[in-house]
Amino acid sequence: MRLRHKPWAKERIDQYPQYVVADPEMYKGNWQEPFAIQQPLHIEIGSGKGRFITEMAKANPDINYIGIEVYQSVIVAALDRLIEADLPNVKLLNVNANDLGKFFAKNDVDRIYLNFSDPWPKTRHEKRRLTYKNYLNLYGSILRDAGEIHFKTDNQGLFEYSLMSFSQYGLLLKYISLDLHQSDFEGNIMTEYEQKFSEQGNRIYRCEVKYK
Repeated sequence: MRLRHKPWAKERIDQYPQYVVADPEMYKGNWQEPFAIQQPLHIEIGSGKGRFITEMAKANPDINYIGIEVYQSVIVAALDRLIEADLPNVKLLNVNANDLGKFFAKNDVDRIYLNFSDPWPKTRHEKRRLTYKNYLNLYGSILRDAGEIHFKTDNQGLFEYSLMSFSQYGLLLKYISLDLHQSDFEGNIMTEYEQKFSEQGNRIYRCEVKYK
């Protein structure tokens, strides 16, 4: 995906610290503080334009959400959604997922969503996949005991790789769908990519795994 550079994005982000947390390091170990109500915390890594995280926050007011997106030119679209929705239970972070350990401590997070992550199909790029063992170790360092990862993709190769990676790491498989939109799964909230890929006839794969 080629991103269109938006030179005004940083200025707009800086104007809304109530939505995009400017200094996430200060909340490490205490992520209940920036939210109106103390409740479970779910994060989405690679939140894109924010459709999923915003709609999840609307549907589940008893959960706090954080959308993480590294690209300023993308996160401003999520910011616009959040400004319009004005939800008290969702924040955004403009940071790199590689740095999660700088911003979150053990037990800060109850669930992680990985939606339509870059598949990095070449073998030499395996370590960049967000379901690679090093990332699974990183997630485990911020999740509560028995915390979960919910994963969706349209890429069969990445899905098969991820199932193998989860298994080798020792995670417990709770749910698997090889064709989500033709399954009996209820309450699915689509991302922008999910709608696009589904309309193109692509099958959507989904699984839920839990740390032991």
